[in-house]
Amino acid sequence: MDTRITDPAQLPALFEERLNAGDVDGVLALFAPDAAMRTTTGTVITGEEALHQEITGTVAAGAHLSNTPRHALIGADTALLVTDWAMEINTPDGTRISPTGTTANIARQLDNGQWRFAVLNPLGTA
Repeated sequence: MDTRITDPAQLPALFEERLNAGDVDGVLALFAPDAAMRTTTGTVITGEEALHQEITGTVAAGAHLSNTPRHALIGADTALLVTDWAMEINTPDGTRISPTGTTANIARQLDNGQWRFAVLNPLGTA
């Protein structure tokens, strides 16, 4: 899988594509080392194991994500990615729900010139 990302604005579409394909490792490849994520429940998680568990659980719940990029503001080696999202996902009792929101994600350019998510915040300012 090619993970060369030279434009941070590509990240939301790649996240959507890989999550919808059930590609947990592909989603995790979009994260910078030491990335953090605020889950839709408001919990902040860090570390490879916690991020792997979160993405694996999302895939296992039959998630289908649609991202609509709003803004990609880039300054030096940091980018703010604001994206509207809609997801269909099964709750633990099997009910299919359709939450929506707007992200406030931060991407970072790594030493090799590639961009990765450093902070994922699907709840935006909520």
